[in-house]
Parts: sequence; structure tokens; C-alpha cells
Amino acid sequence: MTTATGTAVHADRLVVRTADRVLAGPVTFTARYGTTVGLRGPSGAGKSTLLRALVGLLPPGLSVEGELHVLGRRLDGAGPLSELRARAGLVGQSPVVFPGSVLDNALFGLRHVVRAPRATLRERAVAALEEAGLWAEVRDRLDAPAEQLSVGQRQRLCLARALALDPQLLLLDEPTSALDTGSRDVVETSIAGLRGRRTVLLVSHDAEQVARLCDEVVDLELNG
Repeated sequence: MTTATGTAVHADRLVVRTADRVLAGPVTFTARYGTTVGLRGPSGAGKSTLLRALVGLLPPGLSVEGELHVLGRRLDGAGPLSELRARAGLVGQSPVVFPGSVLDNALFGLRHVVRAPRATLRERAVAALEEAGLWAEVRDRLDAPAEQLSVGQRQRLCLARALALDPQLLLLDEPTSALDTGSRDVVETSIAGLRGRRTVLLVSHDAEQVARLCDEVVDLELNG
């Protein structure tokens, strides 16, 4: 697991906008390595938009104003972001699994990014499944189709897929909003287990969830 000290993310008067409308911000915050920071606000406040701005994944037509530093790099629209995105994992609110087995899904990113023997990649995938709190439930069904997993298990598989790459920054976009209460609680337990060990930015509209899981909270307001 990657460890570091100092600042993972620093945003100063950060704004995301179209040509004529502000979608998120202005917001100023700092996320230190090893902390879990919550981005909280009502629907329409631009939480997910802001999260994607941190790794340059905004759709065409949107621009960023203000100052933004992520993992030691200033994001100013210059230069490719592939190296940054390899160090920052994004997990969305709807769990997306790929055709293939549970293990294939856990290995997906590793196979595309890391050059190592298959046994080494498998070890990393297994470690990620353990960190995501899923290993005990799938250890005897690694070759089963990932589509057979429950929605909550799929979400933890997506989390494991991101963790397998040993990201310096983990971005979680409403990771429990599509889940029932029981599945939400299990996924929250997995996220809580990352606290102090990973740098996490968690987007949520659920104030109680943010209070449970986060060291610090950034509140976003509606614009317009």
C-alpha cells in the first residue's frame, strides 16, 4: 500500500463551470494523505462534477477556474493526465462489472497497467479483495461470473478493482446510493476500514454517512 505525507489535494477557490453557468464552487479545501474527506451537499451542488475535475474527467464544454493541485501536480489543462489517473482510482455510484469472473474483474486494471507475473497480479488482486471486505464471500467462487454477485458485492468488487492498483487517492462518488440498507452498511464497513490507511474523497448527500466515515467535511452549496 502506498504511503505518503503532506497534501494529496489542494483546491483554492475552485470553480467548475460552463460558458455561462457555475456548476460547482467556489470551494477551497485540502485533503492530507491518509485522511478521508467528505464532499457533502444537496443534489445539484456539483459534488460529482467537482470529483471528476480532480482527475480531468470533465465532459466537453466544462472548464475549471481557480487553483488545483492533485498528488503533487498542478492541474492547469496542460499535458496528459494518464499518469495521474493511474494513481487516482474513481468508484462510481452504480457498480459496473465486466464480463468474466470475479477474479478477472479484480485483475482488470492490473492487467492493463502493471507488468508482472500472473501469480504476482493474483496476489495483489486477492489483497485488494481482502481490503475491500469481499474476500471471505468470494474466495471459493473466484471463477464464477461477476454478474452473479449481489449489488453490494459488486460495489465492493469495484472498490477492490480500484484498490488493486494501489492508488494514492481514492475517489468515491455516492458509493452506496444505489444500495439497500443492508448492503449500504456492509460497503460502509469496507470504506471505514480504509480510514487512516488510504487517502479518500467521498461524495455523499447523506450527512450522517459523511459524519460516520470522514475525518473532515467540505460543504458545497447550490449555485444559482
